[in-house]
Amino acid sequence: MDWATGIREAFGEFAHHRLRTLLTLLGMIFGVGAVISMLSIGQGARRQALEMIDALGLRNVIVEAVEQPEERLKEIREDSLGLTLRDLEVALDTLPQVVAHTAIKEISVYGILSGEGRSDAAVFGVSPTHFDMAHVPLAAGRAFTEQENLRYAPVAVIGARVARDLFGSASAVGRLFKVNHVWLTVVGVAAPRAIAGDSFEGVALDAPENRIYVPIRTALKRFRFKPLEDELDAIHLQVDETASIPATAATVRRLLEVRHQGVRDYRIVVPQDLLEQHRRTQRIFDIVMASIAGISLLVGGIGIMNIMLATVVERTREIGIRRAVGARRGDIRRQFVIEALTVSLAGGLAGVVLGFALAWAISAFSGWPFAWSFAAPLVAFTVCAATGLVFGIYPAEKAARLDPIEALSRHM
Repeated sequence: MDWATGIREAFGEFAHHRLRTLLTLLGMIFGVGAVISMLSIGQGARRQALEMIDALGLRNVIVEAVEQPEERLKEIREDSLGLTLRDLEVALDTLPQVVAHTAIKEISVYGILSGEGRSDAAVFGVSPTHFDMAHVPLAAGRAFTEQENLRYAPVAVIGARVARDLFGSASAVGRLFKVNHVWLTVVGVAAPRAIAGDSFEGVALDAPENRIYVPIRTALKRFRFKPLEDELDAIHLQVDETASIPATAATVRRLLEVRHQGVRDYRIVVPQDLLEQHRRTQRIFDIVMASIAGISLLVGGIGIMNIMLATVVERTREIGIRRAVGARRGDIRRQFVIEALTVSLAGGLAGVVLGFALAWAISAFSGWPFAWSFAAPLVAFTVCAATGLVFGIYPAEKAARLDPIEALSRHM
């Protein structure tokens, strides 16, 4: 018996026992569906994590100001001024391995308007190097310069959505708009960049679509802030590729401990550590999901063995006739192995469709990302073939070892 004939006979046998075959297929369908959905969701989560880490900067060390209770703020300020530009300057003087930096300060906004419209954008003071460090490309115009920063120039780079809200379809570069009481001139428009989420592991991400950026010194000079709040919200330090990020972070921590006199009104975040933490969490998720999928496939495999054993009993006379007319044990064994492989691969094909549908549904309802991967159906079909082979060998061997005379006489 060749494989084509064996597959045709297998489908004929399945058509003869539709309900039994369907119940057998369900185990494989749900098992493969679980594998496909797990791999798709896992791959999507990994890609999203890499995008977010890229936005934070894998070789960055981030210092963030910690918000303090109002009742303790005055007491804390007796020992520490909070996160300041001077902290950044001292860090740059102390750490030659820092190749780029940016300071960030969010401005409280009560009104953003132009002659044509209004905006609800968030406004930040940032260093001129911020756009390169945060991977914020410009769609039009330019970034503001260090000279504009040092002379407190009233200039701004705005996001694409802000440009539409304030100026419609007209070019925004060179136009005037007002933030609170300060008039600003647009020098550049940031290109839109899709980031799934506003933060990663508790660290804010830079999504420029609906943001306005002004030079950090302009922000501190021209806008009003609460008397005791931190001068800066965050400092990002980019470390040279030859330098150790953990060692740099440790040095920054010791430096700030001295400058802040032991007051922990800041926290240090290392995106590289966040990525490792996310990978550990993802591995646990993968193990749990793989275990669930493995159990489903095991149940499916047991179902295949069960139906094949039942088929051997039902077709004992047929096996005896085949042996009597010249079929060898190998032919009988091959016939039943083909049937086991066919039912498992048919279940695998339906499971692939179900798995991608499940991944899409999970993503739609939970907001989790998913990604198509060629590896997912490849792994699924490999597992299906292995399951069909492993659980089909024993029934096939049992059928092949039947004595032809006994098989013929059993149903006479």
